[in-house]
Amino acid sequence: MSKLPKLNSQKVKDEISLFIQDKVSKSHSEGIVIGLSGGIDSTVAAYLATETIGAENVFGIHMFSSTTPQEDTDHARLMAKLLDIEYKEVNIDSISSEFIKIASENGSDYTSDDFKLADGNLKARIRMCLLYYFANLKNYLVMGTGNRSELLIGYFTKYGDGGCDMEPLGDIYKSQLRELAYEWEIPYEIIIKPPRAGLWPGQTDEDEIGLSYELLDNLLYMIMDVDLTNKEIRLQLDISDDEINMIRNKIVNNRHKVQIPESPIVSNKILEN
Repeated sequence: MSKLPKLNSQKVKDEISLFIQDKVSKSHSEGIVIGLSGGIDSTVAAYLATETIGAENVFGIHMFSSTTPQEDTDHARLMAKLLDIEYKEVNIDSISSEFIKIASENGSDYTSDDFKLADGNLKARIRMCLLYYFANLKNYLVMGTGNRSELLIGYFTKYGDGGCDMEPLGDIYKSQLRELAYEWEIPYEIIIKPPRAGLWPGQTDEDEIGLSYELLDNLLYMIMDVDLTNKEIRLQLDISDDEINMIRNKIVNNRHKVQIPESPIVSNKILEN
C-alpha cells in the first residue's frame, strides 16, 4: 500500500532549523513574528522558531474575535508561557466590524453564505496586516503556519494566512505534523483538538474540506508523491471517484494561491526602426 511515510523528527527539526536560520540571516532580520492561533500548526511553528533563534527573538500575537473559541485563546497563552516568548493579544472585532460596515453601506444582492466567506477571509487578512505591522516595527520576518495538506488544496486565505515570508511546515502533511508534535512534546490537548480557523461559529477544517485529514493526506500523497490513477487509489482507500476528483480539482484550481502574481512578457516587444 502507498502509505503516507513516517518522518524522522530529529532530521525534520534540523532541516527546518537550517531553513529558518537561512531566511532570517539573508534578510538581515532580527527575529520572527508569528500568529499564535492556539492550534497545532502555529504551536509547532512557534516551537521550531524558538528552538532555532531563541525565545528572545520570537514574538507571538493572538488575534482573536467573537468567533474564536476560548479554548484556542487559552492554548495560545499556554504556549507563549511555555516557550517564554514575547506575547500580545489583539481583539480584531472592531476592525472587521468597521470594514464590513463601510463596505456594505450601499447594500447588495449577495447571499448570507457569500458574506460569511468574505467576512471570514477578511479576518484572516486583518491578521496578516497586524503581523506585518509589528514585523515592520521590529525588523522581524512573518512566519507562516501552513502545512502541505492546506497549501496543496488551497485551504487558506490568499493574502491572509497565506501572506508570510516563510512556510517552514509547508512540506509536511497534517497527519505527519501530528506525529511530530507528539515527539516534540507539544501539549496533548492542542494536538488532539479538532483543527479549526475560528472564522465563524462552529467552523472546523474537516467539515469544510469534506474529508478527514487522515484520508485527505493519504489521498494527496497518492496523487502528488506516488502519481497513482483514480482506479489505483480506489483499490487502497475507501473513497469515490467524485471525492478523488474534488481534491484533484482543488489542487489545480488553487495553484494561483501559492504563485507569485504573473506578468505578460513585453520586454521583447521592441519598437522596430
